[in-house]
Formats: sequence, structure tokens, C-alpha cells
Amino acid sequence: MVTLKPFSSKYVEELNSFELPEEQAQFTALPSKILEEIEGQHRIVILDEDEPVGFFLLHETERVKEYSDNPNAMLLTALSVNYAKQGKGYAKQAMFLLRDFVKTEFPDCDEIVLAVNHKNITAQSLYAGVGFTDTGRRKNGPIGEQFILKLLL
Repeated sequence: MVTLKPFSSKYVEELNSFELPEEQAQFTALPSKILEEIEGQHRIVILDEDEPVGFFLLHETERVKEYSDNPNAMLLTALSVNYAKQGKGYAKQAMFLLRDFVKTEFPDCDEIVLAVNHKNITAQSLYAGVGFTDTGRRKNGPIGEQFILKLLL
């Protein structure tokens, strides 16, 4: 069963072992690169039973304002599923759980925003399939144009 849990140090070793092929790594950040604790940045682990299979960040920092004018929005970044665990629907299951998880953990939040690269068709399809919609906003990222998507809670 897939669940979302706030980061715990008991997951560090497995998260640090995550690997992605270069064509995926260009669009995200591996957990090993972003495990340090930063104020307003929440590390979320995607678990299958109690095994980490994925990871993402939720931000409630000034950075959110680059993506939304909503003061109650949070920014989702760095979603990844360990390459060895891909193809089992973990990312989709996790994103379906996102709405209830955020309502429970961050009750003041009423919107999730994210940026997805225009070349990352797989991620665009994932996000559209779980209810994210295109805001029409665009942002230039490190490897080109990004679409700004939102999910109302």
C-alpha cells in the first residue's frame, strides 16, 4: 500500500541510494541532493509499505510567490521515483494521495502549484491525470520553458 509520510532519518540510506537515468534526472533532483533541512521546505517520502520508493518537496517559502499569487499555496518540486521502482504506478498513486495528505498536514493550504518542463511529457501526463490544470503561466527554467500547473484542494 502506498502512503505519504514526512521525512524521517530512518529513510536516509534508501533515499540516498535512489538513481535516475540522465533523461529523467535533468527534470528533477535526486533525494540525496536535497535531504538537508531548510525552513519552510517539507521533505515528503513516498512509501510502499515501509519502503521508500519516491520523494518530493513541498515548499511554503517565498519561492511559492514565483508560481502563484495565492498566499495559501504550496509549491511541489523534486518529485522522483527510484528508477528500480518505476513502472508500478507509485508516482500516480502518490499524487492521488497528495490532496488528502496536504489537507491533513497543512490545513491552511488550499492550492498546490508546480512547474513542469515543456519537454517532460511523462510528467505533464501524470499531473493532468490526477487533476492538475494549466494556469497559463510560463517560467524559464534551467533547461527551457516550464508550464505552471495547479491543483485546488
